[in-house]
Amino acid sequence: MNPDPKPTVAKRLFRYAFAYKFRILGALLILFCAVGAELGGPFIIKTIIEHLSGPDKELSSIFGLLGLYLGLLVTAGISNFIQAYTLQSTALRIIKNMRMDLMQHIQRIPLRFFDNTPIGQVVSRIANDTEAVRDLFMSFMATFVVSLVQLLGIYIALFILDPRLALFTLLLPPLFALIMWIHLKYSKIFITIMRARLSDMNAMINESIAVMPIIQAFRREQRTIEEFETLNVDRYVNQIKQFRVFSLSSRNIVGTIGSLLTAMVIWYFGRESLQTAISFGIFYAFIDYLGRIFQPIIGIFDQLTNAQRAIVAAEKVFAIMDIEGKEVEKTEQVRRPEGVVKFDDVTFSYKKGEPVLKGISFEARKGETVALVGHTGSGKSSIMNLLLGFYEIDEGMITIDGRDISTFSKQALRKHMGIVLQDPFLFAGDIKFNVSLYNKEITIDRVKQALSDVGAAPFIEQLPNGYDEIVVERGSTLSSGQRQLISFARALAFDPAILILDEATASIDSETEGLIQRALGIVSEGRTTFIIAHRLSTIREADQILVLHRGEIVERGNHDELMSLQGRYFKMYQLQKGEKALVDPLS
Repeated sequence: MNPDPKPTVAKRLFRYAFAYKFRILGALLILFCAVGAELGGPFIIKTIIEHLSGPDKELSSIFGLLGLYLGLLVTAGISNFIQAYTLQSTALRIIKNMRMDLMQHIQRIPLRFFDNTPIGQVVSRIANDTEAVRDLFMSFMATFVVSLVQLLGIYIALFILDPRLALFTLLLPPLFALIMWIHLKYSKIFITIMRARLSDMNAMINESIAVMPIIQAFRREQRTIEEFETLNVDRYVNQIKQFRVFSLSSRNIVGTIGSLLTAMVIWYFGRESLQTAISFGIFYAFIDYLGRIFQPIIGIFDQLTNAQRAIVAAEKVFAIMDIEGKEVEKTEQVRRPEGVVKFDDVTFSYKKGEPVLKGISFEARKGETVALVGHTGSGKSSIMNLLLGFYEIDEGMITIDGRDISTFSKQALRKHMGIVLQDPFLFAGDIKFNVSLYNKEITIDRVKQALSDVGAAPFIEQLPNGYDEIVVERGSTLSSGQRQLISFARALAFDPAILILDEATASIDSETEGLIQRALGIVSEGRTTFIIAHRLSTIREADQILVLHRGEIVERGNHDELMSLQGRYFKMYQLQKGEKALVDPLS
């Protein structure tokens, strides 16, 4: 049985609007009042003309009609302001909700999605595409609906004035609908390409800024500019084509049809006046209303491009929302685990049929330090990614304190885990924020203690503002060693039961490494610690060392036991110590 089809973009947009149905209905009622006041004006002018051309020219009645006319103008102006403000503020609220829904859903999406999607494209969806959808709500509610109500009122007035001629004007809506359909059909092709190129340019800009040192070091500036220019020119060419379609099918054709129809009406009334006496007031009112028909039509045409751009953008936004994710759950009641971690015959692959881990089995007891070593691509980081729940295993089981981690929510699983990555990331903010991350349970004293434990306090206290020193984006004003020390303090401040160090000492100098080694001897006590390391000198004191090769554990034991085996670990250690090895350990 086929699963239920996903709702169309139109239905999903309607659901967002439905939350504000009463505001929208209220605005539409005010809109009817505004349109009624506007359309009543020509009838009053017609009546005034008839009074002035009649035998009885009672000035009091004429002044009364003029007063009524002015009252209608004021009423129309106030009503138009209220309905426009209400509709557009409602559109802004709808987009605010949509943007928050998208941001919240991104937090639920598995990490695998971000591995294969450029960051710039995701940013484009949240920032640019939701802004384009805003134009849809604002143009639809503030222009399309207004225009349709105006057209309805105008046609009612035309039929009151002259039913025979009004019947001819009924040919206009189907004609303009056909023109709009042709416009949308060809315009969508170019708009889709334009949105895709905008997303590609955002992705390229983000990547270029992130790797600017590499671009400049390898003199890739000109090539980067050329690649960006290719995307930019392609977007420009398609935008020109879209404007060409718009120019041919909007104001020009509406204006031409309007002029021809107006000429026909003048000829019709001129011919009628020769045969029968026709009121000049009726002639004036009919021409006035006829001219008003084309204003809402032109308004709709002017908004078609925005509306179509918004539909294309909405498709991309909802495509991200359709990605299956896990709910972000609260973790206040999550019990702190003992920290017994067990991998039982775990197999995992990033791409189906290409396993990167094969039958991994080991157990880390409470308070133990387990080190993972091996050449690049052997599966060390993949093991930690599975433990953190970033990916789902293909076969086997991973347990913490005997409980399968697949039964935990992702937030409960990670609540009592801490991680320090090889490339430390610092957020824009001050140093104390980068340690506590606004966790209310982490006091300033706890922040200072964590920084002191990892040996970061001396250099921080020498900064002009100390712990309040502002850190710019990515912490570029600090050295890599200083950033790593702060990221160590962040992990320790959260007091994890399980601590993961993913090649965390790779970018630290020997003096800093000594500070961290001493600190780790203190902070790892009582908690299970996993260390992924290329520098084998940092894991000599580990309780258990797992040597990985091509996704399998080929050796295990402590440092002395592995050295006595004189196997792969022994050869790797000898190479790093600068001694001659008999066999390349990576072979």
